[in-house]
Amino acid sequence: MEAAANCSLRVKRLLLDPKFEGYKLSLEPLACYQVGLESPVAEVRLRDDQYTLDHMRAFGMYNYLHLDPWYQDNIYYVDQLGRVMNLSVTLDTALKKPREVFRLPADLKACDDRLCASIHFASSSWVALSDGTGRLYLIQTGKRGDGSCEKWEILFNEEFASPFVIIDSVSFVKSDAHSVGVLLLWVEKDELDVQGSGFHVSLEWVTIMKTAKEGDQEYEIAKRRILQGKSVPHYAAIEPSGDGLMIISYKPYTFIQQNDEHKHEEREKEKTEEKKKEPLYLWQQTKDDLTVTLHLPEDFTKEDIQVHFSPDRLSVALKDPLLPVLEGTLFSSIDHESSTWILTENNSLEISLIKKEEGHLWPELIVGDSQGEFIMDPAQSAAIAENLMHLTSDEMNPDPNKDNPPCNAQELEECDIFLEDSTSLCRFDGNTLKATHVVNLGSNQYLFSAVVDPKEMPCFCLRHDVDALLWQPHPDQQDMWEHIATFNALGYVQASKQDKKFMACAPNHSFSALCECLRRVFIYRQPTPLRTVLYNRKEGRQVGQVAKQLVATLEAHDPVLGFQATNERLFVLTTKTLFIIKVITEN
Repeated sequence: MEAAANCSLRVKRLLLDPKFEGYKLSLEPLACYQVGLESPVAEVRLRDDQYTLDHMRAFGMYNYLHLDPWYQDNIYYVDQLGRVMNLSVTLDTALKKPREVFRLPADLKACDDRLCASIHFASSSWVALSDGTGRLYLIQTGKRGDGSCEKWEILFNEEFASPFVIIDSVSFVKSDAHSVGVLLLWVEKDELDVQGSGFHVSLEWVTIMKTAKEGDQEYEIAKRRILQGKSVPHYAAIEPSGDGLMIISYKPYTFIQQNDEHKHEEREKEKTEEKKKEPLYLWQQTKDDLTVTLHLPEDFTKEDIQVHFSPDRLSVALKDPLLPVLEGTLFSSIDHESSTWILTENNSLEISLIKKEEGHLWPELIVGDSQGEFIMDPAQSAAIAENLMHLTSDEMNPDPNKDNPPCNAQELEECDIFLEDSTSLCRFDGNTLKATHVVNLGSNQYLFSAVVDPKEMPCFCLRHDVDALLWQPHPDQQDMWEHIATFNALGYVQASKQDKKFMACAPNHSFSALCECLRRVFIYRQPTPLRTVLYNRKEGRQVGQVAKQLVATLEAHDPVLGFQATNERLFVLTTKTLFIIKVITEN
């Protein structure tokens, strides 16, 4: 198999604003409406055995409010009675009570080790639903948001071994058959992990396909693939075609091989890596000569060894055909008549090659050969270090008056420190179960995901310096990730909000928002032209546009359980209340 291609994200410079001056706090009022819930949200708190950071990220920070991207301002949640409740907003001043669209067949309170119920909208008429006890439902809904046409009907349900949450689903047609791909997540005990947390994270990629049996049409599982990793993924989504999967995570994910062919590949890979760890030969060099050492079995004698020198080639043949043979074109010419070899007391073959051009150091012994390991002479190492001494210094900044002093890590603010600096973005092929593309995100911290176009994969937002950049995956294009929007200074702003719980943005990129664990919501609008003349007091120049920051304080003491954004509104869910904030955007 070919190795995964190392890729990079290409930033569109035209979408960056190097002259951005910051957000101006606006005191303009925000219309905030609230709707009381008949039954509290079905919140599931962490148990005593769910104590790791992965449990907190996967289940403790779960977003209980689900936005339907196929229908504007259409939201769902599950209450303690096992009902899927819906609220569709068309007019803020005429809000209706949430209505029941579906009731889970199982009693949620009867299962002690259940997780939170989860919903994902695979298409405009299909929904994947989990009750948190380990059962998956595939439901055909009709046209959602319209009470006269909406009817939730179970067409598939299956019990799984462990409770899980749904993190993504997609509806597609493959080989003229309708299919739904669903991505499930759970955290389970890892008995082999004695140094880490003792748990690992599993992702199961399930493909459910429509089949025809004896004239009856029904859905059944066509494929099941499992990935495992040591951290909860920040982002995981199935491609619209169902052919691939993209994951952003701190620790890498790998598929658990489920057949003999893949196990054979893994064994061959391990053998190859083992061979790479043990070099066939060691070699050293001076300005005048080279020394090559090969370790041989104890029962070898001089009669079992054949060494042939020529001006440009070296050949070592052994009596036993099972042992490797060293042969190839030398990097440079040698004096073959003066070159010799001996068998040492420790049963090693030592070859001495005399260079024809003295003073020239070879970068490799045999052209294109990687079986050997170069051992540098200590005297050479000391000479190289002495030659490079003028490029280094024991002082942090030996010349403070220099125009461009070096970066001082002590000057970094606390909010700039990012521990997960080895986070990567991987694209996996659904057929080969191998990673095809890898992007090392480095210090580009993951912030949140958002659905801009429901027919495309969800976008993900990354911190780039102080800004936050929104990326749209395009798995069918050569440039697989497109930079589509920039939220100025949001990367820096969010780092200062230590109590933040959720982040979101409008699908049309007109604003971004974050909410804290309790009460407060912060809204950051994109820069807009001013209607009046405004001057910068320090510089005396006219300011053409201003980016506004707004703050909403909710009249609630319960913790925030869900947070979603549309082009016009923000939805905030607490245990007993749903808040709708009208975000007035200027034209």
